[in-house]
Amino acid sequence: MAMLGWFDPLDLVAISVFVLAWTSYAVAMEWTRLGRGALNARMDEERAVWMRRMLRRESRIVDTQIMAALQNGAAFFASTSLLAIGGALTVVRSTDQVASILSTLPVSMPSARELWEVKSVGLTVIFVYTFYKFAWSYRLFNYVAIMLGATPPAAEQGSEEAERHVRRTTRLFRSAAMHFNRGQRALFFALAYLGWFIGPWVLIASTAAVVFVVWHRQFASDSLRALRDDQPPD
Repeated sequence: MAMLGWFDPLDLVAISVFVLAWTSYAVAMEWTRLGRGALNARMDEERAVWMRRMLRRESRIVDTQIMAALQNGAAFFASTSLLAIGGALTVVRSTDQVASILSTLPVSMPSARELWEVKSVGLTVIFVYTFYKFAWSYRLFNYVAIMLGATPPAAEQGSEEAERHVRRTTRLFRSAAMHFNRGQRALFFALAYLGWFIGPWVLIASTAAVVFVVWHRQFASDSLRALRDDQPPD
């Protein structure tokens, strides 16, 4: 309860808006009918198509190369998250120095040491969550690569074993992509969270901006329109 005394009521409102926006967007994307029309859901369908067409190919070199690229992407973001964690922890340990530097800026910044430390710890927690999501996604992509190697030959594509293998691989593939998407979502909202270091109103505004950007990319972007069947040819 003593910690709540460090925050103004507007700070509590702002962080509540941030958490509610992140949670609501994640639930809408993954657990409601709204998310089925998003770009992520369309790509899930394409992953299933990929696995079925891969089963019919004798040579799967291209498939393994694409999988390696996906693994490298997850590894890159996991490494970036570790660097972000280190930077956030540095801010926590150097509160006095950072506050002294920011006091010279024309922008009004929070002066209470405890409030600054709480905000810095919160940012660290977000980056830790991000790292675990990307690291687990990388591990799952490794598992998918193993499943690709264990795929039955094209001559057995009509067998029940081949069908079961494609279904299992597709589910694992979708799980890897889901955790990768959660990691990216956390990075986007971490950018919104940075607005809190300036003030609660900035946090509310940055959260609204991030929600708009990620929503637009999922439901109104050129990428989504490119995947729709009703789009006229170029």
